[in-house]
Amino acid sequence: MIRNIQTVIPGVATSDGAGVKLRRSLGGQQRARLDPFLMLDEFSSNDPNDYVAGFPAHPHRGFETVTYMLEGHMLHEDHLGNQGHLKSGGVQWMTAGRGIIHSEMPQQVSGAMRGFQLWINLPAKEKMKPAGYQDIQVEDIPKVSLSNDGSVKVIAGTFEEDGKTVQGPIQDITTAPLFLDVHLPADAQFEHSILKEQNAFLYVYEGDIEVGDPMRPAPKQAAIILGDGDRLKVKAGAMGVQLIILAALPFHEPIVQHGPFVMNTRAEIEQAIDDYQNNRFVVS
Repeated sequence: MIRNIQTVIPGVATSDGAGVKLRRSLGGQQRARLDPFLMLDEFSSNDPNDYVAGFPAHPHRGFETVTYMLEGHMLHEDHLGNQGHLKSGGVQWMTAGRGIIHSEMPQQVSGAMRGFQLWINLPAKEKMKPAGYQDIQVEDIPKVSLSNDGSVKVIAGTFEEDGKTVQGPIQDITTAPLFLDVHLPADAQFEHSILKEQNAFLYVYEGDIEVGDPMRPAPKQAAIILGDGDRLKVKAGAMGVQLIILAALPFHEPIVQHGPFVMNTRAEIEQAIDDYQNNRFVVS
């Protein structure tokens, strides 16, 4: 069963951190989520005034952040002494767990800074686990060449084509995420299986596309929420297309969010605020 477009959540221009300009689709409004996905930001600028101030130290609790750099160089540091360089094509998959205070600062004063940050919820049983990281360089992300001259970068989950299976570096996560970066030439078609139990969406960041059966045009720079089914089918437009595809298992648990804290109850949010204000995040 082919998944068709269910909902479109347009990306809205906003800013975060110390004034970094970005476009937010998922998470732009309180209920604009797709369990377990909480937020998706796209940042893209050649003007250093739009990004150079970066994201100074700030806290998180109760979910995971995924940063995917298309272009640019960011330095991640946290209160536990961890440090990592996120460069063009690389990914950082951070589990905030019980609490982390970190910063993400550009290591450039000119040129393009482009990429995505995704927030993925954690189930109640994992919200208070220790913080952790997977820093993945571009050379460690499999890239598959397609017969139609397109390509697929497999960041999380498994990609299958012509009887071959390629696993991304992100595996063994409760949400069983799928994260693909797909590039297609003009008029090329692409199909891929998605577990029927997963919620799924796609985001076009270059070019244009049609989705589903029958085909329906999908806008650029918007979260395209997909309906029920077990297979995705898309077709690139006349200029080709570049898009990310994301899917994961939902939790069906209550969500209470207060800025960078995402828990299941208001009492847990109040505890998170109190822990942060009283420096209890310093214990891993």
